[in-house]
Amino acid sequence: MTTNDARHSLTDARRTPTDARFTLTDAERDLLPSDEEVRFYQEHGWYLSKKLLTDEEVDLMNAAADRFYAGHRDRTLPQRPPRLAYWEPEQGDVHRHNDYIFYEHDTIGSILAKPLIAAVAARIAQTGQIRLWNSTLIHKPQRADDARNIVPWHFDRHYWQTCSSDEMLTAFIPFHDCDEEMGTITMVDGSHRWKETGGDDSTSRHFADRDRSELEEMLQENAAFNNGEVRKVPVNIPKGHISFHHCRTYHGSGYNLSDRPRRAISLHLQDRTNQWRPYELSTGNRVVYNNDVLVRADANGNPDYTDPDFCPVLWEDPR
Repeated sequence: MTTNDARHSLTDARRTPTDARFTLTDAERDLLPSDEEVRFYQEHGWYLSKKLLTDEEVDLMNAAADRFYAGHRDRTLPQRPPRLAYWEPEQGDVHRHNDYIFYEHDTIGSILAKPLIAAVAARIAQTGQIRLWNSTLIHKPQRADDARNIVPWHFDRHYWQTCSSDEMLTAFIPFHDCDEEMGTITMVDGSHRWKETGGDDSTSRHFADRDRSELEEMLQENAAFNNGEVRKVPVNIPKGHISFHHCRTYHGSGYNLSDRPRRAISLHLQDRTNQWRPYELSTGNRVVYNNDVLVRADANGNPDYTDPDFCPVLWEDPR
């Protein structure tokens, strides 16, 4: 199968009639956030959902991750983006990140495309449409002797400077109960409402490429600038539940001190309004996000963040 054939197969497999694709059952509608929970997200910048995935769905993703780590791919990217996070076996027992898991693995992609997940995201973000932005399979080993297993304080919007929207969000989906011992995701409560003290080119670099102490200092400076408190809230996530956070919410995670690996997916999501915008560094060079070299071009020759192969619609309000 050629690369183009694979792209068409992926698109065809995930295009279904709108009335079937974006319809929730009565039981699923009961799992949507209440008005009070929507207000909580808007005020605090994060939200822990009800049980959105069955144990079987979560176990299927975990088994699929085993196959992925053993080398299985349903398709591979047509080219390697400039800042791709992609663990390979020769890197050993380290904190693993593999971008574009939605694209490369059909089992995982089909479960992540469950309309209920994106419908929850749409409700808390108060948008009528949710599209995929990116997806990362994460494996944090149970070891406290490698500082790379710590995710320092950051917020995702810094890495998405080519996006026009400030309302994008991320769903963090563990494959098991996930608590503080496992190094669960921790939010800086309400930090999405802060104004920044100012930034430089370094803010567009991924946290893996920056010094942890520098990022901690930036967090403290932004809190002080806003007369805010750095209130760190670990989110204990039962199996099948999902933690959502705003693209400007500071978050991080600590060591996995449990007796098993911590596995999860970060599912990054766009709201309806998001589109590509140019973003220049002080050098005059433009920032290039990984999607920019993969998605189709729009009518003006710019990256099209509605490309159905890489940024498919996951939820459209049927009303």
